[in-house]
Amino acid sequence: MRKKIVVGNWKMNLLRDEGVLLVKNILKSKFNDKINVVLAPSFLHLYKVSKMTSSFKNITTSAQDCSSSTSNSLTGGVSVEMISSCGVKFVIIGHSERRSNFNETNIQLQAKVNMAISNKLNVIFCCGENIEKRKNKSYFDFLKNQITEGIFHLNAKQFSNVVIAYEPIWAIGSGNTASSFQAQEVHEFIRDLIKIRYNETVASNTSILYGGSCNNINAKELFSQKDIDGGLIGGASLSADNFVSIINSF
Repeated sequence: MRKKIVVGNWKMNLLRDEGVLLVKNILKSKFNDKINVVLAPSFLHLYKVSKMTSSFKNITTSAQDCSSSTSNSLTGGVSVEMISSCGVKFVIIGHSERRSNFNETNIQLQAKVNMAISNKLNVIFCCGENIEKRKNKSYFDFLKNQITEGIFHLNAKQFSNVVIAYEPIWAIGSGNTASSFQAQEVHEFIRDLIKIRYNETVASNTSILYGGSCNNINAKELFSQKDIDGGLIGGASLSADNFVSIINSF
């Protein structure tokens, strides 16, 4: 049975004390302990947040990115070994903002995936189309290419450590969101791709998250769809009340 997961992606937000306070407020709240919660702060917060959540069996942490390099002559880089040493269990790879702002290609992301998996980190692999691909109805082919080049080289055992997050770029930070029908349509398409590449069992056990302006207002309807297993939450994860409300939307 696949896991229900809610990921809070803080992006480049929160000073050190603000991050600590947010985690304290989340941890003292009442929320569904059957949902897996993943907090993805900036590198600055990772060690502290991992320590704060270490005694909670359903709460863990994720890095927002990682280096594909093992070289230590890389100023500004953060290796998967460094991330693992902080008690972190996940890493987000291929977020649309990394793809667009840093021109990360599918092949570069594949290298990051390989590095993470080989170091026993779980991968939250992001994929999603822009408004142009949505309007000209080429988004299925576009998504298939992202997924095929990014993660379908993995064998079934390796793939079991992958969570997929569908993030329609046209809905991120825009105040728009895909309708529940639009989101379910893509999630079902992704699950079918997994079934074709691997098998029914792998497909049914893979968690697929929605990551396009999901908030405490629309989460319940989105999470009620049969192929949506949770959310990759951006701005709404910066409020303990809103984030906990999203967790409790299942």
